[in-house]
Amino acid sequence: MKQELIWATGRRKTSIAQVRLKPEGAGKVTVNGKPAEEYFAGHERHRMEAISPLNREETKIYDAWVKVEGGGMTGQAQAVRHGLARALVKADEKFKKPMRKEGWLTRDPRMVERKKPGQPKARKRFQYSKR
Repeated sequence: MKQELIWATGRRKTSIAQVRLKPEGAGKVTVNGKPAEEYFAGHERHRMEAISPLNREETKIYDAWVKVEGGGMTGQAQAVRHGLARALVKADEKFKKPMRKEGWLTRDPRMVERKKPGQPKARKRFQYSKR
């Protein structure tokens, strides 16, 4: 019997991660065709953050394939984490409480504020001169 893949999407800032989860795996995570260790090479903190939902003992039986685009390394890692957590909850509802407690299911709404006209940046003003 062929196992059904579980799909989920994770987002953070301008990064979007599409996650496919396969039950009965070995805990391997592939990001954009590379192992997670290779994709986040030199960024140990980002790698640990991205695969943190799969570091729990009961979630090590899933393999994950992730396609992530947009943003920088931090946003991508957090988008992967969000997508993996959502996929695990789809796979088994018992993961919802611990994932919610860790804060991995909540979409972080913070985005870059747009630049306003008549100002050099989003909130910075040009220097005021009285005379």
